[in-house]
Formats: sequence, C-alpha cells, structure tokens
Amino acid sequence: MTVIPLTDGRQPALAPRTHEVFLEELELLADIGFHDFEVGTPQRLLATVHVRIDLAHWPEADTREASWNYDFIRGGIQGLLKGRRFNLQETLAQEIFDMVASRPGVAGLTITLRKPDVYPDARSVGVTLSSD
Repeated sequence: MTVIPLTDGRQPALAPRTHEVFLEELELLADIGFHDFEVGTPQRLLATVHVRIDLAHWPEADTREASWNYDFIRGGIQGLLKGRRFNLQETLAQEIFDMVASRPGVAGLTITLRKPDVYPDARSVGVTLSSD
C-alpha cells in the first residue's frame, strides 16, 4: 500500500479545487413582466448569485481588505432595479451577470432569478445564466 504524504496537514486530494462565494435568494421588488397586469405592479424576485473566484484573488489574509465584499453584489443588484422596469427576467439576469463578471478575479458565474408568486401550484418560475 502506498502512503501519500500529508501536505500542510491535509491529504493532497482534499485541497480545495474551487473557491466560491454566494448570495442566496436576495429578496427584491421589481417592476418586471410584459403582461398588462404586471406593468407598474412590482413583483417579488429572488436572486441567487454564485461566483467562482480565481485562486490569485482568493483572500490570503483574514482582513476586510482581502475579502470579497458581498455588498458589491447586493448593492449592485439593487442599483440595477432603481427607477427601472424590465420586461424579461432574462434581461435583468444578463445585466446582473455582466456587472458581477466585470469584477477582477471572477473565474465563473451563475445567476438565478425566480418569481415566487406567479403560480399557486408552482414554487417559482425563473431563469439561470451560467458561464459553465
């Protein structure tokens, strides 16, 4: 039997291969939808953002300056909605995707938007955009 030596106290196979931060189910009110009854009537949206971070941009120090600030994602999404209306979830999802993708160190990205109040017999309807 071959014994694999420990690396910094870990088995090499157990070293992290991906580094990801996420914001899950951010609740938003948005003027979104193309049906007559939707226009001008804000609807609840849930936004989930998963960001895979390039290892070179992953925090090495336990400091605020080294962190990947979640406020950027949350505030950025809220800012996209201010004073605007969207016909399609797809359009808003693309704008969120582009905003987060422009940040240094982003190696991969998945954005999911859901409308949870559309149908009484379905949890939600939505769209997902992913770099994978």
